[in-house]
Amino acid sequence: MGEGQPFKVQEVEVGEPKEGEVLLKMVASGLCHSDYHMVTGEYGPTPTPMIGGHEGAGIVEKVGPGVKTLAPGDSVLLTFLPACGRCEYCSRGQSQYCDNSAGILGGVQLDGTHRAHLADGTGVGQFCLIGTFANYSVVPEMSCLKVSESQPLDKICLMGCCIPTGFGSASKTAGTRPGEVVVVYGIGGVGANALQGAAAAGARMVIAVDPVPFKREMAEQLGATHSIDPTSEDVLARIMELTYNRGADKSVITIGNPEPEDYTTAFRGTRKAGTVVCTSVTHSKFDSIPVSPFELTLFGKGLQGTLFGDSTAREDIPRLLEMYGQGKLKIDELVTRTYTLGDINQGYQDMLEGKNIRGVIIHEH
Repeated sequence: MGEGQPFKVQEVEVGEPKEGEVLLKMVASGLCHSDYHMVTGEYGPTPTPMIGGHEGAGIVEKVGPGVKTLAPGDSVLLTFLPACGRCEYCSRGQSQYCDNSAGILGGVQLDGTHRAHLADGTGVGQFCLIGTFANYSVVPEMSCLKVSESQPLDKICLMGCCIPTGFGSASKTAGTRPGEVVVVYGIGGVGANALQGAAAAGARMVIAVDPVPFKREMAEQLGATHSIDPTSEDVLARIMELTYNRGADKSVITIGNPEPEDYTTAFRGTRKAGTVVCTSVTHSKFDSIPVSPFELTLFGKGLQGTLFGDSTAREDIPRLLEMYGQGKLKIDELVTRTYTLGDINQGYQDMLEGKNIRGVIIHEH
């Protein structure tokens, strides 16, 4: 995969796991927009060739030296942010910012080398160190969470990114409290889970903003009390109407490709002393967003970025899996369609056309 090119399926040679690494046989992988950003260049230049995929689950085939928490046959959920548990950020309870996650766009493993190669010896990168679109992948032990073999890997693979990111954006980063009004802009995989996070936190009104009728319909199943079509309605006017001219307590931006004016809309639609959470990856060509400094200061509004919804994988994912088991978190409903690896470009076309909440690749071995 390279910028401006569609995904291409071809054989690569996968090496042996080294110190602190495991070889996984992939079972399923979510089709997240974050991988497609490499195709369209939102991140800026990234090394190529690169194996995409960062929402995955699989079975351990082999472990490298020093691996203590996993064994062959274990079911594993992957997280796109490796966490060592020892650096300053991990010790602060902010493992999403672990020093080891700094190179996730570089494609090489933690020792600076590749585990996948083309037939001519060219190193092939792995997005977020894991490259879950590959049938087999060598990954860091610190990117793996062992799960029960009874867990449906073709569903919970989404725990690797979109579920904790969205759920946490509304419940943790925004700090939604019971009785508040939350607006979520963009109802894809992340936005759908921001709806669930806001509802679980006790919001009395959860407003979904999306131009796609299918997504607005799905939003009602995932916690939305109202929905707004930005192609036919004045979003700000409708929010003010619903909130008696007060504005939302919390606004969460989860649009796939946000434009600067999307931030303006969310900021203006948020009440005094309210918070706007910026979860979306915005194109690297934008170096500023137009929000009113007057409102920022005199209205005390907050503008907060977030990575992984401020979730920590080893704390929050087990909790979310427990909620799923209790029927308090919807995951099965998020998977709109499944694809074979050969259909990956169709899967992303369906994403772009708004046909999926989340598409999932089922690996065939």
